[in-house]
Amino acid sequence: MIRKLVCTAFMAVTLTTVNAQTGFDKSVDQMIVEMAPGWNLGNTMEAGNNANNFTNKGGLGAETSWQQTKTTQELIDYVKSMGFKSVRIPCAWVMGHLSNATEYTIDVNWMNRVKEIVDYCIKDGLYVIINDHWDGGWLENHIADTNTSTINKNKTILRTLWTQIANAFKDYDEHLLFAGLNEPNADNQAATNNLIQYEQVFIDAVRATGGNNARRVLIIQGPTTNIDHTCNFMKNNMPQDTVEKRLMIEVHYYDPWQFWGMEKDESWGKVFYYWGKDNHLSGSSHNATWGEEDYMESQLKKMKTNFVDKGIPVIIGEFGANWRNISTVSGESQEKHNASIKAHYRELHRLCKELGGMAPYVWDINVSNQNGTKGVMTLINRKNLSIYGTHAMEGVNEIYPKPDPTHITTFLPDDQPNLTSAVYNLQGMKVSDVSDSYNLPCGIYVVSGRKVVLQ
Repeated sequence: MIRKLVCTAFMAVTLTTVNAQTGFDKSVDQMIVEMAPGWNLGNTMEAGNNANNFTNKGGLGAETSWQQTKTTQELIDYVKSMGFKSVRIPCAWVMGHLSNATEYTIDVNWMNRVKEIVDYCIKDGLYVIINDHWDGGWLENHIADTNTSTINKNKTILRTLWTQIANAFKDYDEHLLFAGLNEPNADNQAATNNLIQYEQVFIDAVRATGGNNARRVLIIQGPTTNIDHTCNFMKNNMPQDTVEKRLMIEVHYYDPWQFWGMEKDESWGKVFYYWGKDNHLSGSSHNATWGEEDYMESQLKKMKTNFVDKGIPVIIGEFGANWRNISTVSGESQEKHNASIKAHYRELHRLCKELGGMAPYVWDINVSNQNGTKGVMTLINRKNLSIYGTHAMEGVNEIYPKPDPTHITTFLPDDQPNLTSAVYNLQGMKVSDVSDSYNLPCGIYVVSGRKVVLQ
């Protein structure tokens, strides 16, 4: 009897799977392809009040202080069902989550909650990024400080934080990546030199914990995560690692400002309602005058030339544009604006995929209110598990189609799929390594977050 592996796209089914250990056999070049497209759990684990810096006053309630939905396995299942392959989880640590301020000890309950959300993602076979986000600005706003004692103190804090985080996640496999910071404020070479010192501390702290962290992929941030600053100040001036080709670099893409974030017309310029060569509205003063397709392509090509082509993949850690309600604005076109949002998301994802070596992460804040012409950068309504930013999602899915839950791919024994994870039953128990999966009884299993039918 010929046995078959019948692989189905993973649907939103709660399966008690595990943190499967696959080793670290994948190159960064392989991983960056598998990580795209990415999604941000925005306004969630990085939320809080900077008045709580170096205290434990943030508590678990911080998760819903900037948005109202607690993260669940069902939400992450839904994110996966929309076609996303990785989740970036921005995290605060200093901002209200230190149980001992003098020792910089991270509160155990907060650490466990971050781990719980990471586990939701790992269970679905997704890649995950955790970082030290804005975090009340304790370091991000002080990168350029030159006082030696301040720099040394900041290094101690950063080293202590990342030693704890790295130890907490030491046994996780290559699906978990660490990003040292978020948007470090450095807009010149001198400040970038300071930034590199801090990133060296991050790298060294993680590597020193050993275990899987000895080869875990680490992500460093370009100055201000700005493409021009990163290419000008860091292309020949990177922190050093003890292992080869286990670093990625992160920049963010929020251009043009008038399109993605500007809230109202100013004396110096107008809000851009329309973006893209096919989406301008004749006679409108709200057409983009810069920052369209050619500009986007030129910016991403800079990252390819200066980093990807040198063996350093690029994370576009945040990207998005505010979807506005302009239906009541006289003489303007909601249809053209919707098409502009779709084109913006589509083009960024298309370029990252076609240029290669780059993975984009949409920013998503879970606020289902466009607030008129101010707009909102929300993709998923987490409470209802539905798409709110329909035009943005259409743009993503034109490049990265969401999985078809009815699709089944059959593999004969001589054409076994390239599955690199162990095999688990539906109760989450490891039952086999992939190498001897054909010795298993017929049934349904979970491999790399996918349901697999052996028959």
